[in-house]
Amino acid sequence: MSGRFTMTRRVAVVGAAASAAAFATRAGAQAAWPAQTVKIIVPYPAGGSTDVLARILAEKLKEKLGQPFVIENRPGAGGNIGIAAVTGSAPDGYTIGAATVGHFSINQYLYAKMPYDPEKDFIPVTMTWELPNVFVVAAQHCPAKTVAEFITWAKQKGNISFGSPGVGTSPHLSAALFATRNGLNGVHVPFRGAAQTIPAMLAGDVTYAIDNLASYISNIEAGSMRALAVTSEQRWPTLPDVPTMAQAGQPNFVVTSWAGWVVPAGTPRPIVERIAAAQKEIAADPDLQKRFQVAGARVLASTPEVISAHAAKERPMWQEMVKVSGAKAE
Repeated sequence: MSGRFTMTRRVAVVGAAASAAAFATRAGAQAAWPAQTVKIIVPYPAGGSTDVLARILAEKLKEKLGQPFVIENRPGAGGNIGIAAVTGSAPDGYTIGAATVGHFSINQYLYAKMPYDPEKDFIPVTMTWELPNVFVVAAQHCPAKTVAEFITWAKQKGNISFGSPGVGTSPHLSAALFATRNGLNGVHVPFRGAAQTIPAMLAGDVTYAIDNLASYISNIEAGSMRALAVTSEQRWPTLPDVPTMAQAGQPNFVVTSWAGWVVPAGTPRPIVERIAAAQKEIAADPDLQKRFQVAGARVLASTPEVISAHAAKERPMWQEMVKVSGAKAE
């Protein structure tokens, strides 16, 4: 009897020791994170606003955390391909996704089938930035100087078109909402990103866009594009002469594109908190705040709980906008 008891006790002790060792190994790995290069998947093409802003933050994360943060562009399907690559990765903190409002609050109402569940398959870590959309026309092809002038001109012209970085994106839904509200016959022309939309507009193939300001700011400053309004609640600091949509006669048209870091479900909480803490430090830097503002965005930071709540709050609004636009994607 005592022999069996001793053996059982020995097995229990060995098992407990093994469990403790495994826990210590996992805890040590979490404490040491990051111990190697971290990959940031940007689910859009290079050169667009998400790519540009993610690269700025990647530089700062490297400075704060001591390891390289490298960008990998994985565009397609409204950003779903890239975020699916994130959710399919090991939950060890070495793959981060640069998710946008579409991944949090839009795509599930747009796509008949989703390669991930936005409420279960990734962990929202922190907000990263927010930017308004800007109503732009090509200066060479559109004479309108105001939104009201554009509406008059567009109705006289008859058929017009608007470009966006893809079906169901906030630029698509914004431009479709504008056309519907103002009785315009607008045809949506989806592109893979602003890097394709801009040349099409400059060539006269697309009439207008209400797209991310960060993607268009350089063209606006160069004079090739004319900004008629911004979709933020207040005028944008670097474009003080450009009215808000409300000031331009379009009430209830506050639409901002926001983004956040996400990691695969199951990523240890200490790693999630370390990323969020690094982002908080980065966002507090006045020089970086100015850099983002000049680029057409506002740098942000939050807790995982705040970004999750923000996504949940916005879902009903975007669901309605998808319904109004009639947008559907496969």
